Amino acid sequence: MQFNQPIMDVATLTEYGRQRLSEHFFMREMLYSEVGNLFGIPNIPEHPELALQVGREVAVRLLEPLKRTFGHVSIRSAYRSPTLNAFCNERFQAGDTACWCTDNDVNAARHIWDRRDGEGHLGGTVTVFVPAYLEHFRKTGDYRPLAWWIRDHIDDYAELFFFRNLCAFNIRWYQGPSEKAILYLDPPVRDLLTKVGMDGFDGDHSQFYRSIIKPLE
Repeated sequence: MQFNQPIMDVATLTEYGRQRLSEHFFMREMLYSEVGNLFGIPNIPEHPELALQVGREVAVRLLEPLKRTFGHVSIRSAYRSPTLNAFCNERFQAGDTACWCTDNDVNAARHIWDRRDGEGHLGGTVTVFVPAYLEHFRKTGDYRPLAWWIRDHIDDYAELFFFRNLCAFNIRWYQGPSEKAILYLDPPVRDLLTKVGMDGFDGDHSQFYRSIIKPLE
């Protein structure tokens, strides 16, 4: 089924949510939004077929490798419509720090999957956490073993942005060139772990995670 027109009825939206992005991920879980639910703003793509295209890249290239090693991957925030993202950003600018959304220009080809960025490229960001990693993070507060594992095992990430709560992180797929930066944010701290061109970016980093991360049998 093709979704080349705006979604205007429940039956079409239901079928849209059933679209399989990869072996384990479907579009429906990518549309959930606390802000949308609370304020009654539908989080429905303006260009649904384009959002599916990006969603498949995100799921296959980023989420499935995580699931193969760690099991369940919890989706915290994925697709955001331009309307919802703009509303969220306005609230953030007005002082509601729970609505932490950058503006639509910045989030194009990030959380706004169906809008190309200023360079004409597609991209998609999803915010997730890995339940299997929570106990180690609770004990140590250290996101870096997981970050280095992703650096070594997921070639197609464009950027990684870790947060303190639940060791959640933004992981992005992007058509265009990227620095593959890995950062950690715990305001006011913003640390850069690595990126293209930095010493230690290339090569094997398993010494940082081999005793912590055990692949599923």
